[in-house]
Amino acid sequence: MKSEVDAFLHYATVERGMSTNTVSAYRNDLAGFTLYFAEDTGDLALSDWRSITPEHVNELLADMDERGYSPATRSRKIAALRSFMKFLVEERVLEENPTSHIRTPRAGRPVPDVLTSTDVEALLDSAAHGTAPEDRRDHVMIELMYAAGLRVSELVSLDVTDVNLRSATVRTLGKGSKERIVPLHEVAVSAIESYLQGVRPQLANRAQSDSMFLGRRGRRLSRQAFWQRLKHVAARAGINAHITPHTLRHSFATHLLQGGASLRHVQELLGHSSISTTQIYTHLTSEHVRTEYDKAHPRA
Repeated sequence: MKSEVDAFLHYATVERGMSTNTVSAYRNDLAGFTLYFAEDTGDLALSDWRSITPEHVNELLADMDERGYSPATRSRKIAALRSFMKFLVEERVLEENPTSHIRTPRAGRPVPDVLTSTDVEALLDSAAHGTAPEDRRDHVMIELMYAAGLRVSELVSLDVTDVNLRSATVRTLGKGSKERIVPLHEVAVSAIESYLQGVRPQLANRAQSDSMFLGRRGRRLSRQAFWQRLKHVAARAGINAHITPHTLRHSFATHLLQGGASLRHVQELLGHSSISTTQIYTHLTSEHVRTEYDKAHPRA
């Protein structure tokens, strides 16, 4: 994969005449993309650029959302990826450009995609119907993610000791290794307890692991693998909206605000260092208020 990147950077320098700074930024971005796609052993792992699909690109974009990149950084990274993919098509390494569906990022922070509460219920109901250990694990992961508003990286990084069933809390390390403790509702606690007692032992397969969520081989489940599993559950639930693990975090925050939670409390639960990051959800709750107004007011 590195050879194609080197060829593109040479092309960008010699034929496109890009500045040294731009080429350097592209080099760093593409090195990060290469590592990102190759580091996992799940369904989205890549060993060759010929295997890349729009699905891989969507997962990468969702990861950018999770990491909270600024609009400028996100735009640059997307530009690097699009230019590289266009180059691979021109060089006939790829037949189609997997980034052709990406829209040009808008100025300012984009409004996040969220599920309705009805969609969340359908998603959880769909996840609860599986009987295989992996299906039951997926149900608990989705339940926990929506209950605590976790980032997908925080979810898959959990160890068994990070969940305290007695106090109904989950401990996680967010960005900058900043610890936060998030409360859990009774349904999530019950689901986790059942998973730990009856499902996780089946997945552990004698592996010595403290990881909360395990794959078939008893190893920690990767974020890419969970993203794939979530898509299958969403499709089974008949949810047509584009969904990523981060959609559940966005939905968690939006639904709390719609239910009357304060912005400061939601900021604390999400682990945002600045309240300005949390304020993006107020736009969505304003739309909710308007909808409820139009439905309820006799003159609306």
